[in-house]
Amino acid sequence: MRVVVAPDSFGGTLSAAQAAMAIGAGWREGSPADDVVECPLSDGGPGFVDVLRSAGGTSVQVDITDPLSRPVTGEVLVSGDVAYVESAQACGLHLLTAGERDPLATSSYGLGTLLTAAADSGARTVVVGLGGSATNDGGAGLLAALGARPVDASGAALPRGGAALRAVAAIVGAPRLRQVSLVAASDVDNPLLGAAGASAVFGPQKGATPDDVVLLDEALTAWAHALQGLPGCPSGVADLPGAGAAGGIGGALLALGARFESGIGLVRRLVGLDAALSGAGMVITGEGSLDAQSLRGKVVSGVAASAAERGLPCVVMAGQVALAVSNSRRPESTRRTPWPTTWARYNWPCRTPWRDYVPYPRALPDSGAGAIRG
Repeated sequence: MRVVVAPDSFGGTLSAAQAAMAIGAGWREGSPADDVVECPLSDGGPGFVDVLRSAGGTSVQVDITDPLSRPVTGEVLVSGDVAYVESAQACGLHLLTAGERDPLATSSYGLGTLLTAAADSGARTVVVGLGGSATNDGGAGLLAALGARPVDASGAALPRGGAALRAVAAIVGAPRLRQVSLVAASDVDNPLLGAAGASAVFGPQKGATPDDVVLLDEALTAWAHALQGLPGCPSGVADLPGAGAAGGIGGALLALGARFESGIGLVRRLVGLDAALSGAGMVITGEGSLDAQSLRGKVVSGVAASAAERGLPCVVMAGQVALAVSNSRRPESTRRTPWPTTWARYNWPCRTPWRDYVPYPRALPDSGAGAIRG
């Protein structure tokens, strides 16, 4: 039997490639006669460029800054006339310790540096993977790095970070992008503002207190007005689906004329997941934390949907499970197979019917479910 192993990264523990390798090794130990195909995936978040590199291209290393303006190294992956960059390499939550998480101060400036390098590579299209960010500055840092600086009413440049945007009055300067086309790779459809916006939904996981969330949403409201002054910015940019992605970076990219494309859809196409599923008998996917967000365009839901289209059983492995069985299945009228068939934590003992579906992958790290977060 062919078994396709197509996980996302297990946040803070395993990259998608490492997870696929470990799961694959465990399966081969239990069923050595099976054909195991490893196909690590990403939905645009951490590991986006790493996963796409397997499909080919030239890697260019770039000196950038992290969310607190410390030097780190980013990567531009160039394939033909398309360049791929990953927001998490500059803005990722994984770049900070728990005590350093502060969306009032963190900045997307490093991503702007990465975008500049991508534009300078000669690419005609730049695809930006969004997800896993530690920032809530609406992409203000990104625009500043491109030459479009947010200023206050006196014309003074604002300091970096989300909180400073409460005082924004305008954006001065034109972004330097060499007329490249921008694509935002993400499956987040949240608007920029309000109860479903960047601050309210994603701010707390980045360190925002309830008072911080209110302040940040007010700051992004002022920022949305400033964005409307950019040439070509679509009307009502703050309300567009995806504007709240990656702490509002999605809104800045939309203001620059970017179009959104499904992150998992793009990766699935480029790495050849559909071809790998041809003739398969089972699919295994996974991520650090299986929760309600997993069913909204994440890798797990994308793989499960692909499996269901082909009538294949799909198993989800997760470090922790915060999802009821009723939420993990499609309605009877629409599903061809359970979606997914089951899930399992990779530590033993497992209370789900894991043994009924697959041999236990003993090559996986021996750590508790609580050690992994998505």
